Amino acid sequence: MKQDSDLCNNLKSIRTRLGMSQQELAKLAGVSRQTITGVESGQYAPSVAMTLRLAKALGCQVEDLFWLEQELPQIKAVLAKPVPRDQQMRFSLAQVGGQWIAYPLIGKDAFRIEMVPADAEGTSVTGTDEVLLRLLDDNLGKLQNTVVIAGCAPVLSLWARATERWHPQLRVQFNHANSMSALHSLCRGEAHIAGMHLYDPETGEHNASFASEALAGRAAVLITLGVWEEGLLVQPENPMGIRTVADLATKGAIIVNREHGAGSRLLLERKLQEEQVSFDAVKGFDRIVKSHQDVAQAVATGIADAGISTASVAATFGLGFIPLHKSRYDLVILKEYLEEAPVQQLLSTLSHPLVHSQLKIIGGYDTSKTGEVVATI
Repeated sequence: MKQDSDLCNNLKSIRTRLGMSQQELAKLAGVSRQTITGVESGQYAPSVAMTLRLAKALGCQVEDLFWLEQELPQIKAVLAKPVPRDQQMRFSLAQVGGQWIAYPLIGKDAFRIEMVPADAEGTSVTGTDEVLLRLLDDNLGKLQNTVVIAGCAPVLSLWARATERWHPQLRVQFNHANSMSALHSLCRGEAHIAGMHLYDPETGEHNASFASEALAGRAAVLITLGVWEEGLLVQPENPMGIRTVADLATKGAIIVNREHGAGSRLLLERKLQEEQVSFDAVKGFDRIVKSHQDVAQAVATGIADAGISTASVAATFGLGFIPLHKSRYDLVILKEYLEEAPVQQLLSTLSHPLVHSQLKIIGGYDTSKTGEVVATI
């Protein structure tokens, strides 16, 4: 037997899991204990006959014990956000506009309910926005067939997972971002689609003026995902009797608020101004959380008495809801991306009745305009 640097094994882990000593395994396989030690440490590559005997002794397949560490390709990608320098990290990858984008899997971006698997690993280099990555999967086709959506609507992930069931070769990556952050991500070439729900009280229109200003002359279309009810989430049965945003101040309610650039924050600010209530008069106005789910969690656990979110989120968490505004949630897509096959596949599912059913069943969504092009810029 000779050393093979490409041959990997988990002989020791399987053996110890079965409570078997090296000597016992050696006896069953008809070899010396020193041979078992050499194989486990990677110093020796066993013969075909020995691998078969080891697998039989451990009651498993040869492939469970041994495999070849293949050299996976490396690629250069642009970082979607700053990361600590000279630190080994995990990344998710997608190709946007012919360029590889690396999304660092850190903090909340690394978790949904379960931990998010990585596509690659690598170390950032000081003084550059690029990173050299070693792929953890040799399926480049799957990575190239990825559509990246930035947005804050929880139903975006629902739509993404449903689409992947119908198109197994398509992958949809959902990056959480408030409306303005999603638009900026689209502008920087980090996403194919930005989701937004921003209302312009001067024009009485949703989204188009904000998108036009942010995109600065780049051609895009706005396609409606749905119209949702936004309002105040309150404790079940509304024990404080909150009816309007003015009650937040007069009844001394403690709220949580969203960050600048979030549609929910703009709604709260607009309604307080309409009621001539100072922002400082509302307790917790500067207590920031970063998602609709975080708002609901804060109210549900009693950390806050109220917060702005949607009717569907309120229903999901069993909270009371006071409607304030019906907001149109649009998908902003650069025209240059519309002809890409993965984007077309994803958008084609907006007309699917099962997508409409999923939106309707969670409540608070009007799907009559879902899939409709409502603006071009």
